[in-house]
Order: sequence, then C-alpha cells, then structure tokens
Amino acid sequence: LHQSSRKTSQGTMPPFRSHPLVGSWKVTFTLLPLGNLVYAFRNPLSVMKINRRRALKSTAAGVGALSMLPSDGLAAEAARPFGEDFPNLESLSTGPWWTRPANQTTPLKNGRRAAPPNLYVPRDQVVVFALYTHQAKVLKLTAQLYPLLPEEAREARLELKLPGKSWEEVARSKVHYPGWDVHFRVEGWDDSQDVPYRVRHGEKAQFEGLIRKDPKNKEEIVVANLSCNSSRTTGPRHEIVDNLRKLDPDLLFFGGDQTYRHTEHTAGWIEFGLQYRDIIRDRPTVSVPDDHDVGHPNVWGENGKRSTIPGDADGGYRYPVAYVNQVQRQQTWNLPDPVDPEPIGRNIGVYFTRLHIGGIDFAILEDRKFKTGPAGKIPKMGPRPDHINDPAYDPKTIDLPGLELLGPRQERFLENWSSDWSGAQMKAVLSQTAFCGAVHLHGNPNNRLLADLDCNGWPQTPSRRALSLIRKAQAVHLCGDQHLAVVVQHGIQEHGDGPYGFTGPALVNTIYGRWWHPEDEKAGPNPVPESPLPWTGDFKDGLGNKLSMLAYANPEDISDERKRSDGFGIARFNKTTDQITFECWPRFSKVEDGDQAQFPGWPITIDRKANDGRKTAGYLPEIRFKDGADHVVQVVEERTGEVLYTQRSRHGRFRPRVFTQGTFEIRVGKDLPQWTLCTGQQPQLGSHIPTMEVDLELLGSGGMGSASA
Repeated sequence: LHQSSRKTSQGTMPPFRSHPLVGSWKVTFTLLPLGNLVYAFRNPLSVMKINRRRALKSTAAGVGALSMLPSDGLAAEAARPFGEDFPNLESLSTGPWWTRPANQTTPLKNGRRAAPPNLYVPRDQVVVFALYTHQAKVLKLTAQLYPLLPEEAREARLELKLPGKSWEEVARSKVHYPGWDVHFRVEGWDDSQDVPYRVRHGEKAQFEGLIRKDPKNKEEIVVANLSCNSSRTTGPRHEIVDNLRKLDPDLLFFGGDQTYRHTEHTAGWIEFGLQYRDIIRDRPTVSVPDDHDVGHPNVWGENGKRSTIPGDADGGYRYPVAYVNQVQRQQTWNLPDPVDPEPIGRNIGVYFTRLHIGGIDFAILEDRKFKTGPAGKIPKMGPRPDHINDPAYDPKTIDLPGLELLGPRQERFLENWSSDWSGAQMKAVLSQTAFCGAVHLHGNPNNRLLADLDCNGWPQTPSRRALSLIRKAQAVHLCGDQHLAVVVQHGIQEHGDGPYGFTGPALVNTIYGRWWHPEDEKAGPNPVPESPLPWTGDFKDGLGNKLSMLAYANPEDISDERKRSDGFGIARFNKTTDQITFECWPRFSKVEDGDQAQFPGWPITIDRKANDGRKTAGYLPEIRFKDGADHVVQVVEERTGEVLYTQRSRHGRFRPRVFTQGTFEIRVGKDLPQWTLCTGQQPQLGSHIPTMEVDLELLGSGGMGSASA
C-alpha cells in the first residue's frame, strides 16, 4: 500500500497514517467481540461498528482471528469505557489513544499552557513508576504503566533481588484497562531487610526501586506531609524531590489532589508519578485521593450516591462508579487491606485502614466518602451552598441531627484502633482535610467567609466525635487540602483539650490561595510566646469550633510562585523522647540551611501526652509492670462505660489520670486491654498516690496485681 491519496467509491481519501514506531507497514484487521458489537481495528486502531453476522461473512478469518490477539484482555478495551454519556472521560489513555494530539506533541488549541504529558513514549519506557507498603508479612505494590499498544502484552512482572541472590521473578499480573495499572501481592514478606525490586514489561521496559525494611530500630520516624500538586505548573519537581531526599523520610503521605486533571486521571497520575517517582521508588508511600483526583472541585461522598447539581454540594459523586473506583485503585491499592472492605452505595469501594511504620501506627481515613452534602439539608447563606457569609448566621443552625462526617463504620474503626497498640509506640491519623476551618480569606485577600463547609469542621457534632476518638489514642492528625499550612490544637469542649493537627502547605498552588487573618488583626488569648507571627492564640472558627493557632504560612503574593507559600511538611515522631516535631519547608528553600529556612513559626515540638489536654481531676493508682516492659493501660469511666483513653506505658510505668470525680475501671494487657485489673477506683491528688505492681503472666492465669502505698 502506498502512503498517498486513494480513490474509492466514497471519493478521494487521505493517505493512511503510518504507525509512528514502524518504518514499513501493512494494514491489519482484528475482530474483537464486545456484546453484540465487533470492533475492527485498522492500522493501528481505527474503529468501525459492525454486527457479528456481517463480520463473520465479510472475513475468512472470522472467530479464528480471536486466537491471535496479543492479549485476551484486549476485547474489553472499549473506546469509551465509561459509556456514551462520558465520551471525553480518560480520552487521552483509552481507545486509539496514540492518535490524540496531546500524545503526538501537538500544541493545544489557543496556545493553552499546562499541557498533559505525552503518553506515547518509547516502548522500553512504558513502566512509569511504582509505590508500595508492607505490613503483617504482606507486600502490596502498584505499578503504573503508560498506555499500551494493541499488539503489546497486557501483563507485567515483579522481580526481586533478595540478599545473596540474583534477580528472581516472584509475580505476574494483568494490566488493568482503563487505567493501565498493575498490582502485585507477595505473602510471607520479611520486613527485616532491604530488597531491590523491579517491575518489567516486555523485554526491555522496567522500573527499579528499593523495598525498605521496617525502621523499627530507628529512634525517630520521619513522615513527609504532601498534598495539592497543581497541574497548571507542569514539568519536574526537582526542588521538592531534592529536599525530600536530603530529609530522607521513612513514609511519604500524599494527602490528596495529586492531580487536577479532572477527567484525565490516568494522564494526571502518570504526570504525578514522573514528578515524584525518584522519591517514591524507594520508600513506603500512602496516597489518598481527594476531590480533584475524582474530578470534583469539592466532594461530599454521602455514602456513594450520585451528585446531580453543579458544584456537587448535594452530595455524592459526579462521574461513573467505574471511574471513581479506578482512581481509588490506582492510588490506594498498595495500602494494607481495608479493615472493613464492604463497598458503599452503588458498589464504590473503600480503603480506610491502618499502617505500621517503625512502631508508629497510622490510621488512614476517608474523610470525604461518607460526609453529607450541604445542599438541600441546610439553608443557603452565601454565594454557594457550602460558603456562608450571612452576618446573621448562627453555627448551631447547621449542626443538625443525621448529618455525617466519617460515618459509623470509620468511627468504629477509630474506636478499635485507639485501643489496639499491637506493634505501636505512638499513633497518628492521616486524612485529606482539617477538622476545623482555620481560614478567613478564600481565593483572594478580599473574599472573607464566615464558614466553608468543605472542611471537616462541619458537621460540628460528628467532627467533635472524631476528634474525641483521636484524642483517646493521643494521636496527631496530618492532612492537606487547604492550601494553607497551619498547626492548631483542637478544642472539643474547651480550648486546648483536643489533639494537634498539622495541615501541610500545597506542594504547588496555582489554583486557590487562602489566608489566616482575623478581622480585628489581634492575637487571641494565650498566644504563642515570642512567636514571629502576630495572630496566634485561642480562637473559634466560623463553625463555632474552638482552636488554638500555633503557626500559619500565609501567601505573600499568589502571583509569584516563590511567595505564595508552596511547600511541604515534615512530622518527626521521636520514640525516645515521646515527642512530635512539625516542620514546614517552603518549596524553594534549601533544607541544608537549617531551621531558619522554614516558614516563620516552625518547627513546633509537642509532647505526645499534650494531644489530650483535658484538665486533670485526679490520679488513679500508678501501674508498675513487674517485667519492666511497656504494656497497655486503659481507663473506663464506670458510670457511663466510656473508654477515656488507652495508652502504652513508658519505662514500665503508667500513672492514670482522670478528668472528673467518680469511679473507674483499669484494664491492662500486652498490646490490647484484655484483662480487668481493678474496679471502683477513685481519683486522688497529692503525693501519696498508691501504686500497683502488675504481673501480666499472673494476671493472665487468673491472679491479680498487688497494691502498695
């Protein structure tokens, strides 16, 4: 065949377009059954619809052609996998994806900037990146591939290089379509050694990294708090990755909005991977999708219903279930298995779970999925259903019965998690956004809002329930989303009685600026001593939630990428001192310059015990474990049956404190509070608090601890 114009019964046709990777070529036809239709693929994949009878009559190959398909999964690769109602969803990576202008380095119309990455790469580069976690002797690893051509195998391999051995293939898995992601699960994982890995496709394509051993013997566990990676600024993120590599975190936490390419998640996820793969490749990574990842400006999942209004404030998801599940699969499959895997409405999957890294127990939440949408449930008191600026507004009027935040399933999970200290010395919670509205100005310095219902400060009652559950574990909360870095201590009943929260800055923020700026421009009561920031101290947000502001990183100039407060957070968990340190680094800083290079107000160090700031009414008998080891102590208020907290002892001792008068039960155990030590205990003050020596072995066999003055 010639690459020239051809005369046909339909007139003169343009030349066939040569396959970009083939010098000399021929036209091939492959028939693929899909329901009552058959797709005929011409060089390389031009689709026409014909019925099955006509197809079988018009080709001698017939069904025999099906046995020659390069992959038995190709038949399912519909050109519009999300249906005719969503023809442009994932258009860059589905159907004849290589013909899309963006994948042929063709400039976008109107000179638009921020073009997505070209997905048509040399075929020895089709494995983009991989991310993993391991826990309880199970390794879970996800690899993301570029889109594959019709003739390429829909399978990838995982190889490991165990100590003293050569590379060995340990797993093969099918590549998903749409999405082009592939997943590997390896049972019986030994977390005591570093193991190089590589994901391979075909003969030449591969991506290499290192599966780190669990850093259980490290004194300090370092977590990177990362979120909000604008797609309007394309290209590498060297300035961030280089700093992160110097800080060498043990865990990467990407808290959402990894991409803002709403209808092209695969292209956006590949772009994200290209930007951060050199830090992701060799350490555990938690990535949780937020609103922009699933194509929303904001999302209130409302247990999986479908959203039907612009802005999605009625609750639910805008795009098909298959798309939502694909995004979740690409970003979260590598996490430990969900603790409660039952799907929500319309069969949307869940991923909330826990992860242990070096003795730190992380609860990973989905704070969007179960949350009620405001539209139709509360009166509209601003320009949008979720923005309130009516000066007559009363926060109590929107804290209504039946509204949900985390939902009963995640609240049960947190209750159980706070009591289970298996393999844990400290605890932390990871989720998308903050449990308060620590923002005054939204979008621009002249747009002051009283309340933003997108944050976790609303609905107020379930928000405070969540904070109470987090407080039981004396855990800190790490999140992103707000495009404004802050450290607050939450107040549940009173200022300072709740856990600390660190909202990290946006990695790259070209979308939406926010500022902490009290209208009276005054510090609150109890400001941070000698802080370089003028507006610290005790405040209430626009929802009536109490918070104590410790630090904030307002943008200086949102038009200048070096002055709009882009950056990243670091949380250090010191198991020896029992302290947590929060760091906040500007995007273009140099970490080797030391703390002076951080945003003003950071670093901030807190004691773990400060995450429960309730005022002490008295103490119960001090617990001393006979074996000198650190075991678990739980305190229960007998009148209400409420678990006040569950904590691990320090240096074999624990002095239980309580916050009201009454009688209390003390439970103990190695990792779980499985035995009742004593009941009817009343709080005391002063220097003569009795002690109890506890022998867990004796207690487990039916004996009791002995009390001594």
